Amino acid sequence: MELCSIASGSSGNCICVGSDTCHLLIDAGISGKRIEQGLNALELKTSEMQGILITHEHIDHIAGLGVLARRYGLPLYATAGTIEAIRHTKSVGTIDESLYREVTPGVDFMIGDLTIEPVAVSHDAAEPVAYRLTQPGKAMAVMTDLGVYDEHIVEKLTGLDALFLEANHDVHMLQAGSYPYPLKQRILGERGHLSNELSGKLLGKVLHDHFGTVVLGHLSKENNLAELAYETVRLEVTMGDNPYRGDDFPICVAKRDEPSQRLVI
Repeated sequence: MELCSIASGSSGNCICVGSDTCHLLIDAGISGKRIEQGLNALELKTSEMQGILITHEHIDHIAGLGVLARRYGLPLYATAGTIEAIRHTKSVGTIDESLYREVTPGVDFMIGDLTIEPVAVSHDAAEPVAYRLTQPGKAMAVMTDLGVYDEHIVEKLTGLDALFLEANHDVHMLQAGSYPYPLKQRILGERGHLSNELSGKLLGKVLHDHFGTVVLGHLSKENNLAELAYETVRLEVTMGDNPYRGDDFPICVAKRDEPSQRLVI
């Protein structure tokens, strides 16, 4: 199995995941052209994708969705609430109804040789999910856009070989920044985004002796820095109530506007 972020941040998100025989996109929140360029850099083609897994309908996750759907006829997997919200997003344009594939949180489905589980998350969208992907003996997850986590989330992130995890903002940068007060409260709220500190705390709960790599993503351009996210998450793991230290396993930070390192498990 493999994972590569094509773009990750508050201005646009797109991740390619797959196996030797099946590749998928998770979200399409940048232009179709940039997605194609990113896939080409990985020696892949958009036409080879077997579908797009959509987490939710916010524009930084679906900006290029309409273009890819119309140009390549890619199946679009999303919850019922997300599908309905996309239908009412004018900027996406018209999408052939036959391309929609409704998924249900907590119910596995298969695409190629990948088993996929949508995981319900707390975010201010219609019916948002994250995704856990498995093959026999291997598992990884893409977990972003959640304001809080609970034991259900922790359970879904156990036994992973790799994890793409949101580290959206530094709380102090956000509080001192130029965002309007209501927006700050939204981001900090239970349906907002995971801070660097909470990201590290969550990571500390799901680590195990054979854990592989964590990729930190969805960093805010205005309220975070890659180095700050990296160091904060490392410190939270080291200081947390777990037997591990922050340097016991690889931590990478996904790039905002270009493909990141390809992760293979």
